[in-house]
Amino acid sequence: MTERKPPGVSFESWIDKQIREAEARGEFDQLPGAGKPLPATSDTTYDELWWIKQKMAREGLSVLPPTLALRKEAEDALARAAEAPSERVVRQIVTEINAKIREMMFKPPPGPPLGLKPYDVEEIVRDWRERRGRHEG
Repeated sequence: MTERKPPGVSFESWIDKQIREAEARGEFDQLPGAGKPLPATSDTTYDELWWIKQKMAREGLSVLPPTLALRKEAEDALARAAEAPSERVVRQIVTEINAKIREMMFKPPPGPPLGLKPYDVEEIVRDWRERRGRHEG
C-alpha cells in the first residue's frame, strides 16, 4: 500500500478497497494454507500473545525462570547419570550440574527460589554402582 488514504474516506472503506483490489490482482492466491481452515486452538479465551506462543512451540523454545530451568536441567542430569556407561561419566555429569547449582546459589536471579543444593557425588556413584550390579548380575 503505497498510496495515502484520501481525505474524507473512512479508514475501513479505504482498507476494504485496498484488499478488494489486491484480491482482484491475485495477490492472495498463492498464500500458504489458502483454501484450508484455520488451525483449531485449544484455548477458547483470547490471549494477545498467542502468536508468540505458537512460534515458540514451532521452534521448540520455552521460557522458564532461570531457577526452574536449572531444576529441570538437574533432574535431567540425574537421569543421565543413572544411565551413564562409566563411573567417570557419572562423576563428570554430577560435577558439571553441581557447578551450575553452586553458581546460582551464590548469585540468585530474580524469580522463584532454586530449592536445590549440590548433589553428593559419592552417593550418586554408589547408587549407580548398585543399580549397575543388579542389572549385570
